[in-house]
Amino acid sequence: MSAPLIQNESFVKVAAPLAVGVLFLLIWEIAVQALEMPKYILPGPIEIFKALIDGWQPLLGALYITLKVTFLAFLIAVVLGVAASLLFVQSKWIEMSLFPYAVLMQVTPVVAIAPLIIIWVDDTTWALTVCAVIIAIFPIISNTTLGLRSVDPNLLSMFRMYRTSRWQELVRLRIPGALPYFFGGLRISSGLALIGAVVAEFVAGTGGAKAGLAYMILQSGYNLQIPRMFAALLLITLTGIALFALMVWLSDRALRNWHESALEVEH
Repeated sequence: MSAPLIQNESFVKVAAPLAVGVLFLLIWEIAVQALEMPKYILPGPIEIFKALIDGWQPLLGALYITLKVTFLAFLIAVVLGVAASLLFVQSKWIEMSLFPYAVLMQVTPVVAIAPLIIIWVDDTTWALTVCAVIIAIFPIISNTTLGLRSVDPNLLSMFRMYRTSRWQELVRLRIPGALPYFFGGLRISSGLALIGAVVAEFVAGTGGAKAGLAYMILQSGYNLQIPRMFAALLLITLTGIALFALMVWLSDRALRNWHESALEVEH
């Protein structure tokens, strides 16, 4: 594929969704103005932008708290998830014995157990982090375990024919083959870590210096400061998009020079 065509496709990937977003915001603003919608019911994009500018200091402070919990939970989820996957791949019996508990964490509503976690863990930040980890860890475990198991049988037979050790088999065959699955798990888990942090903040209702964006949304709703509420929601949305884009970039940097899933295909 020629370089100009690749650059053109890259431009379209950015410009097309951006154009749709601008068109949506324009229609939204026109509809709000035409219907004379009160801003305490549905503010337009201009009102939301004004609220974002006017209240940028408390909003950025709340964003920092939410990001702190999100990144901490994401890091812990990655470390624990990869460790669990490496343990599962050592023995089918270990995987069959422990994997159902990973599924149990995934299907248990965090809203139901968050009040207990907040009671058991004295530090608010760590309590919120635990809740976010419970939500974010399963994609790492499931995707990485699947990747470690999905090795080419012919390559596996060759490794065993040459009597390689389990460590060599893991490092030189299973882990490289599992990287696309692992990065796929990262894309999902990063967003779930943010969702977990926001949900935990809703349940905890933490105010003051440790108030995140979720608490600001609640507070703005109670005070009918709807533009400010939408501004906080916008920051959460933009953060989620940025996290996903970062994971895509990391995946591309790690895989693009050798793995077929990231190589450019000529048409």
